[in-house]
Amino acid sequence: QVQLVESGGGLVQPGGSLRLSCAASGSIFSFGTMGWYRQAPGEKRELVAAITTRGSANYADSAKGRFTISRDNVKNTVSLQMNSLKPEDTAVYYCTAKISTHFNPGILQDYWGQGTQVTVSS
Repeated sequence: QVQLVESGGGLVQPGGSLRLSCAASGSIFSFGTMGWYRQAPGEKRELVAAITTRGSANYADSAKGRFTISRDNVKNTVSLQMNSLKPEDTAVYYCTAKISTHFNPGILQDYWGQGTQVTVSS
């Protein structure tokens, strides 16, 4: 079993900052790309940022210049630093990771966290 657990969401005023963290645990053999998605009410889930095992990151246009994704390959964590937050950033944020397990070490599968609410409002 593999679990991804997010933390760090909450209510913040426009222009403020939040840092989301996600920790992976379980019978993990290896990691691939990790990332963050978000889903606003009535909208489709969309990619916010992703980072490869070598640290190469890509961002949605809406996140460029404001958000920074990082990962710790020793602690099995991925984080998202969000600055200059806007009301349109309000959404449930989901952590995702490609992980292979000890039961099936040759295959990377997608795992998702349960989501954490980010609300940007004055």
